[in-house]
Amino acid sequence: MATWKTILLQDSASPLMEQLTFFHDHTLMILIIITIFVTQMLTSMLFNKFIHRYLLEGQLIEMIWTILPAIILIMIALPSLHLLYIMDEINNPTISVKAIGHQWYWSYEYSDYKNLEFDSYMTPSNELKPYNFRLLDVDNRMVIPFMTQIRLIVTSADVIHSWTIPSLGVKIDGTPGRLNQAGISINRTGLLYGQCSEICGSNHSFMPIVIESISPNYFFK
Repeated sequence: MATWKTILLQDSASPLMEQLTFFHDHTLMILIIITIFVTQMLTSMLFNKFIHRYLLEGQLIEMIWTILPAIILIMIALPSLHLLYIMDEINNPTISVKAIGHQWYWSYEYSDYKNLEFDSYMTPSNELKPYNFRLLDVDNRMVIPFMTQIRLIVTSADVIHSWTIPSLGVKIDGTPGRLNQAGISINRTGLLYGQCSEICGSNHSFMPIVIESISPNYFFK
């Protein structure tokens, strides 16, 4: 989860988020190189006093500044397209979990092994334990096994919501009358925190999401 004064991405808890972090760093490095190069060129143009009266055209440099940006865009586009593909890919999910957004809480349904349904409300401030997080903890967590392919189905019962866990790199809109799905695979145990990321009313900021990732052996018992 995000901590005080954090300016970077959260620690990844899934292979997808690791790839998104690598892509972020890859793109950021390209932008830094471009910024340094442009700044250096502008500075040299401002402070040098050399002129060339007879320079009317430069086909070589025009070819370079046309081809080079195209190569840079390809270097950004190829990993981006790869990420878009794997984000939509769901390979033989072991478990399917349905998340339903309400004003202002979440409902979860497990239908593969037992018909289990429960609501997840934010824990009120007067009921928080010393180890709980204000505005982030819930009374009933979504429990799933780690190192397991999971299909998450998201919808809404009233207005548009958005089920989001930043450390998983997952953000799925919950739209009334529509089912959206995504594949989730968590690579470590622990608690993962998120919130609704679509303005859905006056209590939009009070419908957190908590995933408890546990051992598959313990889960399937």
